[in-house]
Amino acid sequence: MIQFLLNNELRTEHSLDPNLTVLNYLREHLHKSGTKEGCASGDCGACTVVVGELETDAQGEDSLRYRSLNSCLTFVASLHGKQLISVEDLKHQGKLHSVQQAMVDCHGSQCGFCTPGFVMSLFALQKNSAQPDSHKTHEALAGNLCRCTGYRPILDAAEQSCGKPQPDQFDERKTQTIARLRSITPTQTGELNDGDKRCLVPQTVADLAQLYEAHPQARLLAGGTDLALEVTQFHRPLPVMIYVGNVAELKRIAHFDDRMEIGAATPLTDCYAALSAEYPDFGELLQRFASLQIRNQGTLGGNIGNASPIGDSPPLLIALGAQIVLRKGDTRRTLALEDYFIDYRVTARQESEFIETIIVPKAKAQRAFRAYKVSKRLDDDISAVCAAFNLHVEDGSIVDARVAYGGMAAIPKRAAACEKALKGAPWTSETAERACQALAEDFTPLSDFRASKEYRLLSAQNLLRKYFIELQTPTLQTRVTAYV
Repeated sequence: MIQFLLNNELRTEHSLDPNLTVLNYLREHLHKSGTKEGCASGDCGACTVVVGELETDAQGEDSLRYRSLNSCLTFVASLHGKQLISVEDLKHQGKLHSVQQAMVDCHGSQCGFCTPGFVMSLFALQKNSAQPDSHKTHEALAGNLCRCTGYRPILDAAEQSCGKPQPDQFDERKTQTIARLRSITPTQTGELNDGDKRCLVPQTVADLAQLYEAHPQARLLAGGTDLALEVTQFHRPLPVMIYVGNVAELKRIAHFDDRMEIGAATPLTDCYAALSAEYPDFGELLQRFASLQIRNQGTLGGNIGNASPIGDSPPLLIALGAQIVLRKGDTRRTLALEDYFIDYRVTARQESEFIETIIVPKAKAQRAFRAYKVSKRLDDDISAVCAAFNLHVEDGSIVDARVAYGGMAAIPKRAAACEKALKGAPWTSETAERACQALAEDFTPLSDFRASKEYRLLSAQNLLRKYFIELQTPTLQTRVTAYV
């Protein structure tokens, strides 16, 4: 059984298909057709909904946090203990919500197909940001595509509705909603089971470890932004899933003098503040990681665990010398992240073992970390090449070098020959050029629809040159990075 609030209505589900997405649940089971399917892959934002969750601060006080999500990539089981808000819930007592009214007033809707998704993204923006600036607005809407090219009036609607937000029914019911969410907060493992397929929802990491040992064939579900594609795009059923998004221990970020420890199920939006404070380039790249809806769902552990050669975070984490803690039952082992990846989609993870924690070293003054992403679009796109450089330069010589790339091989990996050309050498343009040439020894990239092998190798070399220029002329960094 799972329980959640559908706006203000308590829903209890026992026997739904665990492979059912929130999109299809709304449209086919509840006949709420306002939420649209555009791509079924999290690219267009037409299916955007908002999920409300309890968030407890250091003083133990609960508040509501609203996240915009792609309902086409969200399985119903992940709603356990939360609140689901769709576009039908915004109109109240016959009156449009202020974000809906702004879309009308500013002529933000043309064919109207994308409009519900934009409305829900604006609703989340209004709830989460007091008087958002242009950057926040563009970030909130970057995952919503308007095929009628109506962005200007939609931005006007954002300014009208979010610049001076008006109190609404959600504000009036806030205390009641928090109390109701407290009352349905899960205390034990939930389950959604239709007889053929099942999804288990543990509440503690110990329960997760026990369940995974009992069901080694299960697929772990965190954000689902990658896993859900097996159902929505490839039409492959997932017989057994274990949803880890309700395990609080896996969503914590702990700071120590020399490191930070990030729970594997921490959403990328929550990783942003911690990582950007230590490594601004990491934060800047995270803001180019897909869309806000995806970052609200996708997790750091998931981005590592799926072992994609073009995942954005692994090259950066490898360059930083990050480690992961793998757990099986009550047994843990710590592994350098670079040793986790073995071959295309093959990792060092053993049966029933899962990523529990990512350990990221704190920044050191003597090391210069930079990260770059090359993609066809600035926002909401997968990288063709992702590069991360982390050098320790002292008295004009390179004491240590960590260089890692994604998109250049079957796995994200360090550039050993490049590093060898750098270590112990003077930090000069001649050394940088020798290291660029050494990259041809490290990688034999493939050609695909994102980039040719020649383009990838040249881009990888040029990013190293860019790194050298930026370190020599720091004032160039902001100007140049914006165009990568």
